[in-house]
Amino acid sequence: MVDVHRGPRVRKGLAATLALALLGLPLPAVVAQPSAPAAYAIPAARLNGLADFIDGVVAQQIATRDVAGAVVTVVHQGRVLFTRGYGYADLDRRLPVDPERTLFRPGSVSKLVTWVALMQQVEAGKVDLDAPVNRYLDFKIPDPKTRPIRVRDLMSHTPGFGDQGGISAGKVEDLVPYGAWLKAHIPMQMWEPGTESAYSNYGAALAGYIVERVSGMSFYDYTEQRIFQPLGMPDTTFREPLPARLAGRMSTGYRLVDGRLVARPFELFSNIAPAGSATATAPDMARFIQAMLNGGQLGPARILSPASVRFLGMDGFKNAPNLPGFANGFMVLREAGPRMIEHGGNTGDQHSYLLLAPEAQFGFFMSFTGGAASSDARTDLVAAIVGRVFPTERAPRWTGTETPSPMGAYRSDRRDYSRPANPRYDLKVAAAGPHALTIERDGAKSYWEQIGPRLYERVTGARDGGPYERVEFYGTAEEPKLSFASEPHMLYRLVKP
Repeated sequence: MVDVHRGPRVRKGLAATLALALLGLPLPAVVAQPSAPAAYAIPAARLNGLADFIDGVVAQQIATRDVAGAVVTVVHQGRVLFTRGYGYADLDRRLPVDPERTLFRPGSVSKLVTWVALMQQVEAGKVDLDAPVNRYLDFKIPDPKTRPIRVRDLMSHTPGFGDQGGISAGKVEDLVPYGAWLKAHIPMQMWEPGTESAYSNYGAALAGYIVERVSGMSFYDYTEQRIFQPLGMPDTTFREPLPARLAGRMSTGYRLVDGRLVARPFELFSNIAPAGSATATAPDMARFIQAMLNGGQLGPARILSPASVRFLGMDGFKNAPNLPGFANGFMVLREAGPRMIEHGGNTGDQHSYLLLAPEAQFGFFMSFTGGAASSDARTDLVAAIVGRVFPTERAPRWTGTETPSPMGAYRSDRRDYSRPANPRYDLKVAAAGPHALTIERDGAKSYWEQIGPRLYERVTGARDGGPYERVEFYGTAEEPKLSFASEPHMLYRLVKP
């Protein structure tokens, strides 16, 4: 289908650029970006019956994946196709999920709001993406490497930080203002900034703190006044505990204990608020999706310029040469056919996901709550929707000659380096013939066939249309690495004997 809004959005972005020039104001670095992508037409047959298709998948997940409740909302060409609720918001009270009112925790999907807030300050000329982060802080991040951490390094998770624990609190009394937490918990610097993507909650929270510092507003007030209120998202907040008007609508988190789901208290992530403390309804997240697919505008409200929205979805950094990488805040799910950008979110109890396919003017948000397996349910549903709406084919198998990729144990770069590594979480890679291998992760083994030099595709028996997972080996003989297509936010290094 033709994107009838494409022309006006481009013209408005150009007009905004010209207006800044005429006023003698500096042009944000993000303005000079490629034009909006060409439209991608989704065949009607792939959208017809999509709601019923999702109903069937979720019904299966409730039966097999310890799902208590879930919500899904789908947007296409500027309108909400449907919003569906499943299961229970509260099992003990037998309170069903209300798709319009029940609150869920987006987890790290919250970061997308933080990146929007940061780009608003870039547009305002108060933040330079290439400036050292220390320029905007009231404390100093040490610079032990040859160059400082830039603001843009936070967006692609390339500040060089190790991971950091202590991001949640057991009770409200244990929470500290996230700015104070950041000052007291500076992570170890492990790599040169801008050279390796390793997912960093600390880095995203630091971006939110920069917004707070340069705007003169608390992050909570800022996001409500500059993003949620303009977009008509009244039920979304980063505040913890929840405001009284929202608390009674919160879906319950659960743990599976002796075969039954046992309720858990409301989780607290204010220590890293901009990185993951949001609470929202599906209709509110649908409005956020609509704005992002419409070049930063929803109705009369504009939260970003079209150029800034495109910048958030453009390639920023990739670990593996031939797999999707990070955009600028978003992760890249597929580079073309159409291009898809996304972000997942996991708290201890809730599991969420947001996807945008700007060329197709399509997007969706989902959130699940239940036992630990409800995270897999979320992942399964994402794959089911993508495989139905944007099907792909298995790659041709490759039988060329090359030096074999190193086999053995591989360890993730996303970990707390102040503590000893736990070998339990290492990948165990073994050859399974000249052009195949197995990868064991936490006791589960998968089979992969070669599709190119040092590149493999997982053999799953998945439904026609995929999607199909890939793994690539790269690096040097001294430092072998591997990465998965589904994990652009980290890499794995061969564990040396």
